[in-house]
Amino acid sequence: MPEGALPVLDVRDLKTVFQTRGGEVHAVNDVSFSLRPGELLGVVGESGSGKSVTMMSLLGLLPSPPAEVRRGSVQFDGKDLLHVSPETLRSVRGCKIGFVFQDPMTSLNPVYNVGFQIMEPLRKHMGMSKKQAALRSQELLELVGIPDAKQRLSDYPHQFSGGMRQRVMIAIALACDPQVLIADEPTTALDVTIQAQILELMKDLRDKLGMAVIWITHDLGVIAGIADRVIVMYGGQVVEHAPVNELFSNPQHPYTRALLKTIPTIHGERAPRLTIIEGQPPIMTGAPNACTFRDRCDVAFDRCARENPPRYDVGNGHDTACFFDARTGAPRDV
Repeated sequence: MPEGALPVLDVRDLKTVFQTRGGEVHAVNDVSFSLRPGELLGVVGESGSGKSVTMMSLLGLLPSPPAEVRRGSVQFDGKDLLHVSPETLRSVRGCKIGFVFQDPMTSLNPVYNVGFQIMEPLRKHMGMSKKQAALRSQELLELVGIPDAKQRLSDYPHQFSGGMRQRVMIAIALACDPQVLIADEPTTALDVTIQAQILELMKDLRDKLGMAVIWITHDLGVIAGIADRVIVMYGGQVVEHAPVNELFSNPQHPYTRALLKTIPTIHGERAPRLTIIEGQPPIMTGAPNACTFRDRCDVAFDRCARENPPRYDVGNGHDTACFFDARTGAPRDV
């Protein structure tokens, strides 16, 4: 991955709000990040932290209403995806940017065989004939490690195991040779053996195809093995961003440190109980005007209740949104 390469995807100040009966829910709050060619960016955080909503906002995949992308820019291929026509967005979605959803059983259509579902984007976006699309579909199933690919094209989703269905979803996402692949917790519902196979498959495909990948997960162990950089989300915001080795060796945000402590260890004496993060994630009924983690934080002080911290640069490509400086063990200067 070229270190100084221009981003293939650049997101700035993204804001997404849901209108509900109980009022507005501010699900994504001024999220900014970039993705370089060939890079794998990990996005981690608890359920409800805004990971999936952020990525679905980029491609117009949220129902509107109730969702509304209020501001921001998503620069891709010389265009701002938030301000293009629906036709242009459809030409990007599924073609130049692939999306692998969390649950393949609800994402695959049960009444069509998998061959038809892989062929559909090839014929729509690539202009292939039925014969060309069938050959390419077979190649894609072979690429993602499904045996007897030619015969399995005529099978339906219910005839595949969970791991095989996820491989089919990856094949569909890769059909048009996308520049970016977004994988939304694609291994969460799988057992650990199949999970390891899917992770190995994604690493191999990234090396072969040179595409950039965004991998959404709540599992820091997964991120440690595959990511180049990591962004940690909480309360719809990016609270920490760093190269993967830097994040694990030098976590700066109290939330990141708490997440790392919750990872169970298999070395040494057995711990009496697993570490948990006390409290619950916030319900964002308004734009954040204070630190969203302060009620669960062990280093919070009075400033945290008055202001929402910006992201501070701490060196080595590392930034964190916290008023407490973990390097000095004291609050930052005002």
